Amino acid sequence: MNLLDARTVILMSTLMGGAMCVVLFSVWRSFPSEIGGVKQWALGLFCLVCAACCYGVRDALPDPLAPLAASALLLWGIGMSMIGTEKFYGLAPSWRLFHALWCVGMAGMGWLLLARASFGALIAVFSLLVLVFYVRQTMLIARHGERHLSSYFFGALMLTQSVVVLTRGAMATSGALDGVNLLKHSGYQSLFLAAGNFMSLLLTVGFMAVATRRLQTILEQRSTLDPLTSVLNRRGFADIYVKERAQMRRAGRVMTLLSIDLDFFKKINDVHGHASGDRMLMHVADIIGKALRESDHVARFGGEEFIVLLPQSGSDIAHAVAERIQFSLRAPCADGLTPCTVSIGLASQLDCDEELDGLLMRADAALYRAKENGRNRIEFAPADAAQPSRSAAA
Repeated sequence: MNLLDARTVILMSTLMGGAMCVVLFSVWRSFPSEIGGVKQWALGLFCLVCAACCYGVRDALPDPLAPLAASALLLWGIGMSMIGTEKFYGLAPSWRLFHALWCVGMAGMGWLLLARASFGALIAVFSLLVLVFYVRQTMLIARHGERHLSSYFFGALMLTQSVVVLTRGAMATSGALDGVNLLKHSGYQSLFLAAGNFMSLLLTVGFMAVATRRLQTILEQRSTLDPLTSVLNRRGFADIYVKERAQMRRAGRVMTLLSIDLDFFKKINDVHGHASGDRMLMHVADIIGKALRESDHVARFGGEEFIVLLPQSGSDIAHAVAERIQFSLRAPCADGLTPCTVSIGLASQLDCDEELDGLLMRADAALYRAKENGRNRIEFAPADAAQPSRSAAA
């Protein structure tokens, strides 16, 4: 059997494309909603599979109907991949461009098929239209893609496909394909179908690579971030602390930890409900984040307790940050939340051999002292006893 027989090519590509469709639809149903575009890529590949089926049964259909339906499905499928790529990168879908190109393409190719125009003219029109879809995606990957091997692979495939389509269109425009007819059984027809379907499957693999990379990033973030406030959790903070302590060891600079606890948080939950309590926690996390530098780190350790790590910062800088946090939380809130107060314990790490547990215990001891002394206060850990204890109102 000839391996490039048209029916064999169509059958194999249809089976592989159908299997990949099942995979994509399964991925769409199971991946988190943050990963957009998977549904559109699945629909696009499904359209390409249906187009291959139209070529396979064209002998059983009226002459212009099968190629016209196949062309419509091909344009729709490739266009849907562009929409999927835009949604994947969080951009508004270019539906106007999509529908405009599809309508123009169908009108042009429909007229050419009915007029029995040359095969070269059909290829030229089709290549020009799909080139827009591929170039658009290539630009999106270059502009918004992560600097990672998966994005490089996806971008290289999309660029290669753009060059192939451009070359094919140029050949068709120059008349080099006038003697060929894709609508008849031929070796060129088989090669054309094989190359087209193979690249479609490769592009789908490329998209799956970047989607899987996005999933990995999301899962890593979820394992290190607090789901309510989106700040670090205990695990994420512990990883950051190890890195900052190594930097402290090299630079010989002190760093300071703040243990922050929201005053009377149980009363907020009891009076206003847990939904208001959650909003308050998100508000506190936002205020703390705005008071910090880019090099600082904030984490939620559970309940209403937040931890802040200030690298290369002594007690004076830490106290100024703590006062800024307290001042911002006492200010009226635009979203209807009542102003609140926090108690803060400070502990500076002078010895790079001190473990995180020891630093946290000293900061917590200072926090408990702030609670015992009336709340809404800033207290220093015993190692910083030379620093005076000051209230937020002072």
